[in-house]
Amino acid sequence: MGRFCVNLTCAKDDADKATVAFVVANAAAASDQETIVFLSTEGVRLAEAGYADDVHEDGFAPLRELMASFAGAGGRILVCSPCMKKRGLAEAALVPGAVIVGGAKLVEFMAPGCASVSY
Repeated sequence: MGRFCVNLTCAKDDADKATVAFVVANAAAASDQETIVFLSTEGVRLAEAGYADDVHEDGFAPLRELMASFAGAGGRILVCSPCMKKRGLAEAALVPGAVIVGGAKLVEFMAPGCASVSY
């Protein structure tokens, strides 16, 4: 089993990129890769339950379904703690599979070797 990281820095400000990021994350998880999505900067907003409920790009499944499928496949969503704090977001209402972390957790995951893409 390999490792795969999807780095996502946007949310509703670029719903197309946010959607495609989770399409790729689902493909990686389905390909027997230990997969994480790292949410940073504006992307951390996706960690709040309900935030992505109205995001649906033409030609793709709704973002909330893509995120739920990813979590259901064992994917983990790592959420940048300083980015959440900067935006005043609540840590209490996270989507399934989301964990608030510092940058050291991302480094720990990627350091042994990891393919990655960024959106």
